[in-house]
Amino acid sequence: MKISATLITFNEERNIARAIESLRCCDEVIVIDGGSTDRTVELASNLGARVVENVWKGYADQKNYAAEKASNDWILSLDADEALSEALEAEIWRFKKSQPDCDGYTVPRMAQYLGRWILHSGWYPDRKIRLYDRRKARWVGKYVHESVQVDGRVGELQSNLLHFTCSSLSEHMKTMERYTTLAAEEIVSEGRKIGYRHLLLDPPWTFFRTYIPQGGFLDGFEGLAIAYMAAFYNFLKYAKARNMS
Repeated sequence: MKISATLITFNEERNIARAIESLRCCDEVIVIDGGSTDRTVELASNLGARVVENVWKGYADQKNYAAEKASNDWILSLDADEALSEALEAEIWRFKKSQPDCDGYTVPRMAQYLGRWILHSGWYPDRKIRLYDRRKARWVGKYVHESVQVDGRVGELQSNLLHFTCSSLSEHMKTMERYTTLAAEEIVSEGRKIGYRHLLLDPPWTFFRTYIPQGGFLDGFEGLAIAYMAAFYNFLKYAKARNMS
């Protein structure tokens, strides 16, 4: 079996080398770049990836375009800020020697936040479908939180995909600003009405759920920051949607 790895990028010179170097188990690496102005394209090309430039059309559309450009039907899709752990790389090597009994496979995703690996806070195991047969699956989701929809059976891989998230609170705020705008646009497009209940009740409930039931307090200061930022994310999302309506 042969597997094509796909990544979509935009100004990812900080992350792209780590992602590509972790993909030794794949038979090709395809990078779809949305117009980077840094060294992303240069670095990816130097590492042997096939780089295709494509005007940004949204996360799901960009990832489906990447799958279309692949030479093989089995796709391993990564974000630029992710990398295979050594254990997951070994598991995929074994997978390639077997006969798949499913059309897509989830992997547990372990995130590093402010330099700490997060094992609670609702962030782990955070299973995502990342290995799939493109003949039976495709990416869906117009705005944020795109996902793979599989027309068939879904199995599980056991080893961690590593997700290198924000290294500072300022970086988290910058990322959140972009994603809350997209989330607000999605709310408006669906015609959902935002009232004061969303603004006043949802953020504190989000903080409580993340910090207590989901165990954020076990992740130390970083868990506290995650709970606070999750609550603030909800407030910004709803406030922006209300302002757009």
